Formats: sequence, structure tokens, C-alpha cells
Amino acid sequence: MSDERTAPRWDPGQYLRHADHRLRPLRELLDRVADGPAPPGAPPRIADLGCGPGTPTVMVAARFPGARVTGWDSSGEMLDAARDHAGPAPGGGLVDFARADIADWRPAEPHGLIVSNAALQWVPCHAERFPEWVAGLLPGGVLAFQVPDNFDAPSHLLLRELCSSPGWHDRLGHVLRGPTPILDADGYHEALAATGCSVDLWTTEYRQLLTGPDPVLEWTRGTALRPVLTALADAPAERDAFLTEYAERLRAAYPRRPDGTTVFPFRRLFAVARRPAGA
Repeated sequence: MSDERTAPRWDPGQYLRHADHRLRPLRELLDRVADGPAPPGAPPRIADLGCGPGTPTVMVAARFPGARVTGWDSSGEMLDAARDHAGPAPGGGLVDFARADIADWRPAEPHGLIVSNAALQWVPCHAERFPEWVAGLLPGGVLAFQVPDNFDAPSHLLLRELCSSPGWHDRLGHVLRGPTPILDADGYHEALAATGCSVDLWTTEYRQLLTGPDPVLEWTRGTALRPVLTALADAPAERDAFLTEYAERLRAAYPRRPDGTTVFPFRRLFAVARRPAGA
């Protein structure tokens, strides 16, 4: 369970500034799920864990018409934005939203699909939740997720380095997650296979082209920087000084191209685990 006193505060508007890049992996994850048998249930019951501002949940509902889809999130700011999307879904079905810490969430009824888009990396020991989530699936049901797999990228290495530097260690040395908040592909395969599921795992690196001044900084403002921005929320001058220093390092690591774009490679890890139909 996360501590609400130290949990990062989320900004739905900032998160959605790069909505196309952030939602493309979910689209591809759902396509892989849909390549197999349809999620069981009449209608299918679907949970979206870490639903953010609700746009991912709407995408899930559109991909599986007629389903009842609930988006779950622990952020009040994200849920306030998400509730604008609640109600009947295109093509039938229903979308709603509820508050829960993913670390504590358990299926209260059998589900056909449990999906999570770029959220599990915020949940310590999330693989320990897999047996209970899979047990909450109907026979033939699916647990599907994608997580960032770029914690060794300059954007993250420079952030950890700066937070640990002498000038910032006392203030920020404790706020970031560990350097590897996800498992590797073998670790996920082992954890999911242990539940009795068939497992499909893959990684994709996206060559994201960002535009505007300091675009990688703006990207991290929506995700990786949230713990730092939360910790410095009461000190605007310190916050601005930190962002200035971090931006300088990012510009060196991710130079702007002659056409004005900045290449920001981003690797993601995908998993689709399907419970046997006869389970």
C-alpha cells in the first residue's frame, strides 16, 4: 500500500500532453489480446488497473464492445479527470471508475480481462499479486499489461544521479523508486507461468519523436519526475533550480535534430497471460 503523504501527485493534463505516444503501446497490447479468443463473460467484465485520466479505459471499452469496464486508480486527480468518461461506451457496454491502490486490489467478481497500461512499475512487488489476479479470472480469461523497460535510459539515470548528488541528496535522495522497479522478461515469465497461464512476452523499443523546447523534460514531468515535483511542491525556487539543472543534462543526452525534433527512444515490456479455458 502506498503512503498518501509521500505518494506522487499526478497532473492529468501534463500526462496527456503525449497521449499518442503513451496510448500506442496499450493499443498494441489490446490487439494482441484480441488476436486470441474473446475475453469470457456475458458481457465481459474488465478491470483497467492504473487507469489514469480515463482515456486508456475508454480505449479498452472500445476494443471490446459490450464489456463492463471499471478503471481503478489511487490518484484523486486522475480519477477526477477520468469520471468525465464514465457512462455508456461506444458500441455498447459501460465504463465506470473507482479508487483503489493496485497493491491492495482484488477482483470482487470473476473477470474476463484484467489489463494495466504503464502502471505496475509504481507498485512494489507487483508480481506477488499475479496469483490472486489470475484466480479472479474466468476460465480463458486474460491478464495483460505493459510496463516501461527503460530504467537504464539516460532520462532515468540522470534523474537518479541528480537526486543523489551532494546538492540534492538530503532533499531528494529518498523520493525515487529503486533503479529496477520491474522484473526482467524471464522474471515475469516465471511469475506468470507459475499461475498456470500460457504466457506471451515481448519487448518493443519506440523511436519517439518529440517536439518543442526541452521535450524530454516535459515528458518526464508527466511520469518519472512526479515524485520530485511532489517533494518540492512547497519550494518553488528549489523546484525551478532542480528542473533547470536536469533540463541541461537532458539536452546533452538527447540533442535536438536539425529538423527540430528530439529522438527519445523508449523500450516497453509486454505480457499477455491467458488462464486455461478448462481451469
